[in-house]
Amino acid sequence: MTKKKSETWEWLKAIVIAVLLAGGIRYFVFAPIIVDGLSMMPTLHDRDRMIVNKLSYKIGEPHRFDIIVFHAEEGKDYIKRVIGLPGDHIEYKNDTLYVNGKPYKEPYLDKYKKQLVDGPLTEPFTLEEITGEKTVPKGYLFVMGDNRRFSKDSRHIGFIPMEKVVGKANIVYWPLSDARIIK
Repeated sequence: MTKKKSETWEWLKAIVIAVLLAGGIRYFVFAPIIVDGLSMMPTLHDRDRMIVNKLSYKIGEPHRFDIIVFHAEEGKDYIKRVIGLPGDHIEYKNDTLYVNGKPYKEPYLDKYKKQLVDGPLTEPFTLEEITGEKTVPKGYLFVMGDNRRFSKDSRHIGFIPMEKVVGKANIVYWPLSDARIIK
């Protein structure tokens, strides 16, 4: 009888530890997210399921073109691409991104740009025109969706405070046929 109680107790401890470990990893390190909408097309599709690395920006800094998840004002999480980092001056002209006066290629947009026949994918703007600021403030990011014509992003909701960033999202795990790491 004592042996059976001991074995049951060991199994119970193992299950509790496994649940606590899984919960801790889910809460502090990785979390699943479902892409809701078309704002990141063609890179991400509506209903894609992704893994968000919550630890990435606790131990490091965001980089230009990272895909991030952040808490939006409407109580929803948004997924967008980092375009501007603190101190950057952002401008779009002739469908080209300029950061601090230097043109940047956005190869993830090439497919969409080739399909367009009715104007640019990204309407021209300067950071000052849409935010009133010359540069991205310290502690903030400027983000945009890849589907520039149909994305509610920093052009509409302003700069994203770093404390609202959940983490970096670069692994699509569902549907299995589209599973991939996004760069």
